[in-house]
Amino acid sequence: MPSQDASQSTPNTAVAPITRDRSSDRTSDSSNARPLRIAWLIYRGNPHCGGQGVYSRYVAREIAAMGHHIEVISGEPYPELDDPSQLVKMPGLDLYRASNPFRVPWPWEFRDRVDLAEFAIMCGAGFPEPWAFSMRARKYLETRRGDFDLIHDNQCFGTGLLGMMNDGWPVVATLHHPITVDRDLELEHASGRWRRFNLRRWYAFLGMQMKVAREMPRLVTVSESSKRDIIAQMGVKEDRLHIVPVGVDQDSFKPMPEVKRVKGRIMTTASADVPMKGLTPLLEGLAKLRTENPDAHLVIIGRTKEKSATPALIERLGLSGVVEFVSGVAQERIVELYAEAEVAVVPSLYEGFSLPAIEAMACGVPLVATTGGALPEVVGPDGIAALTVEPGNADALAQAIGRMLGDAELRERLGAAGRDRVLNRFTWRRTAEGMLEHWYAQLEEQGVTL
Repeated sequence: MPSQDASQSTPNTAVAPITRDRSSDRTSDSSNARPLRIAWLIYRGNPHCGGQGVYSRYVAREIAAMGHHIEVISGEPYPELDDPSQLVKMPGLDLYRASNPFRVPWPWEFRDRVDLAEFAIMCGAGFPEPWAFSMRARKYLETRRGDFDLIHDNQCFGTGLLGMMNDGWPVVATLHHPITVDRDLELEHASGRWRRFNLRRWYAFLGMQMKVAREMPRLVTVSESSKRDIIAQMGVKEDRLHIVPVGVDQDSFKPMPEVKRVKGRIMTTASADVPMKGLTPLLEGLAKLRTENPDAHLVIIGRTKEKSATPALIERLGLSGVVEFVSGVAQERIVELYAEAEVAVVPSLYEGFSLPAIEAMACGVPLVATTGGALPEVVGPDGIAALTVEPGNADALAQAIGRMLGDAELRERLGAAGRDRVLNRFTWRRTAEGMLEHWYAQLEEQGVTL
């Protein structure tokens, strides 16, 4: 069965609507409850860049495998799901498509006031996608009131969610980390008043997201670090915020002993144009490292944007020809790249969790990571399952990577310990189980009888 297009779909009224019983004394133990029907919202689900598409793919897979019904209602770019029939496409104007960012739509593409407002906000240097998606999703879900028990929002926090709650929908949301951190780091690294002015306009959507997040009755986040920062920076009440770590597909991300390691190969997954990801100190560290280890070279899963300063930085550091960007490749190739690497690095200045860290560890690749944000929670203490350094320190990165490249026994020990840590703590089945617990708990709080 192919994925649906929300602009053409018809409501499915075969499933009876939920009923409410305020006197229900059912506990959050879901063992005797019927399977749930979940509408999962994701305003953009890029499968090759960022973690939202990956997160949605695996939660949907595991929830379905546990016998529940879930539909992923997504804006462009759409995620790649194991079961394409779970995907409901919510077309927008796709103003930030990779092939034509900040594009001007044709007149016939404008269908309603939401489209006009979305384009106008973009023209004012704002970022309208979360708001516009939430308004479209609310309108679509009005036609399917009897098909779902609960809505789960993944990091959208558009105004339309408040409307959904006013419409009577039970709503839970994932807040991976406070985007205030991204904004503050970008402002810190911005050059010139005009750039800072434009960044403030771009991040204006944060006011909306903070307001909506504070109204959510129940939220999940992915780490203790994110929880602390969300409470401090976004004003969310502590008793509404719960931790459900993300996971890794341990059957796909696994060691490949048949693949030969490439001498001096370092691998990272990092956006070249997002200061938070720490690529600049990693490149500076690589330049220092190569004065003693000329075999050291870097493969980056990611790509640079148009007018990016990164290529000039690579040339200035004398790294031309030893840094390779790889993007748009299948997951199988990414696993092969991990197998070819002698060391993986997560150089981030801040992480709310870190999918790249647990993917590398699951592959048995020895890891060097910073202590930015939640990374210490993910990788553990220094020297046990990874080497850790302070964020933004190019010298420390060079020393830790050099130590790893020069010690085969250390690489073997940390690689094995890293995979064990992931298998014991971070699987998608555990994520799905945690999500279900909070879905049932929210339904109970709202007096919903299943």
